[in-house]
Amino acid sequence: MSIRYYSTNRYLNNFAGIIPFTGKVSFREALLTGQAPDEGLFMPDTIPLLSLKDIQKLKSKPYRETALLVARAFLSDEFSDEILKNVVADSYSFSVPLEEVCPQAYIMRLDQGPTASFKDFAARMMARLMSHCRPRGERINILVATSGDTGSAVGEAFKGVTGIDVTILYPAEEVSLRQKKQLDTIGGNVHALCVEGKFDDCQNLVKQAFADPELTEFNLSSANSINFGRILPQIVYYIYAYAQLAAAEEQVVFSVPSGNFGNALGCEYARRMGLPVAKLVMPTNENDEFPIFLESGRYNKVSPSRACISNAMNVGHPSNLARFFELYGGTVDRAGNVHRYPNIEEMRRYIYSISVSDEQTRKTIQSVYKRYHVVLEQHGAVGWAGLEDYLNKTSNKNIAICLETAHPAKFPEEIQRLLGLKLNLPESLKDIDRRAGNAISMTNNYYDFKKHLRESLKIKE
Repeated sequence: MSIRYYSTNRYLNNFAGIIPFTGKVSFREALLTGQAPDEGLFMPDTIPLLSLKDIQKLKSKPYRETALLVARAFLSDEFSDEILKNVVADSYSFSVPLEEVCPQAYIMRLDQGPTASFKDFAARMMARLMSHCRPRGERINILVATSGDTGSAVGEAFKGVTGIDVTILYPAEEVSLRQKKQLDTIGGNVHALCVEGKFDDCQNLVKQAFADPELTEFNLSSANSINFGRILPQIVYYIYAYAQLAAAEEQVVFSVPSGNFGNALGCEYARRMGLPVAKLVMPTNENDEFPIFLESGRYNKVSPSRACISNAMNVGHPSNLARFFELYGGTVDRAGNVHRYPNIEEMRRYIYSISVSDEQTRKTIQSVYKRYHVVLEQHGAVGWAGLEDYLNKTSNKNIAICLETAHPAKFPEEIQRLLGLKLNLPESLKDIDRRAGNAISMTNNYYDFKKHLRESLKIKE
């Protein structure tokens, strides 16, 4: 089976100057270009199915075995089995704890990788796949906007990869001091830009650059979740967790703290591949455009996005909403214009969402620690608050799994203030305060950004 990739904007008829891309590309092409030529996002034209029998065989097996199963399902027509085995073995050398908090409710700790963020999982696999796809003699220039964890995960994943340079854009006032230190000090082929503005400004600069014909010579690509190469590895979490915890054909609930929606999209694809997901809970912080849309049926982005303590989720118009709309029969563009609404009743059947305030987030961190002696950071706390809200409103008896997406030690000030705890840094972050490096300051004006790219990016290896 050969899977091809099409654009979410393929039905737009010259809207705002967009010429719909009606063709299809290979995974390699989608990976290297990141975004479709019409500013849409690439989607697979076929979603491969997995048998529950094969999933159940993964119980007690290393995480990389699940990653290989998913990689083969999507990529076996474009990569040899030897390459796929090497990619997943090199990507996943760290543990993935599933911690029981209370009966039937678990935390999946995705904070054990090199930057203590869930984004390590996708970035590492993506970097290794991309290194196999790079045209000989040419450079690839990765542009990535980050609201917190994406940038450092991508930077560390691509650090030292031959022929690939990375430019990271982050909002000046909306990352923690430790996150900023991570971003500024990766060095080598990884360069950080500190942007005056919001995450949405960073994201828009990147998307404009991808659509700019005057920059095509630089082989620009994305490592944000607008790139399907970031989505594919995120399908693996859910299949792995299910295989370890669920009985045969048992349904489960997943709660995924949601900002740009790439992580939750992984769960949506896992369900469509055959995983018995009873409900996908998608709690947001105070950027409440999605829960309001699910309730009202009308979509309005939050602009500017609201700054919350769960800073990696400060997104007023999630990029991957375009993919969710597409999967449910709708179309929304990068500016937040809805061209066709999805089947809202069908979305409500499978998805639940609420907005969690900063006050609720802090109270959740405190209550979970007091009741269960479990330490959550802000993003995981949004996920847990959303899960509790869903469970309180339903008669759900299924296993429930909440994703903890960053290590609490990345937010020492908040944890100290709320819990009175001084957490030890994970091994991956122990040398962070000794690292040196600075970001380049950048306005949120596209002309300034484009000028910087033309002066700094390289074309050849």
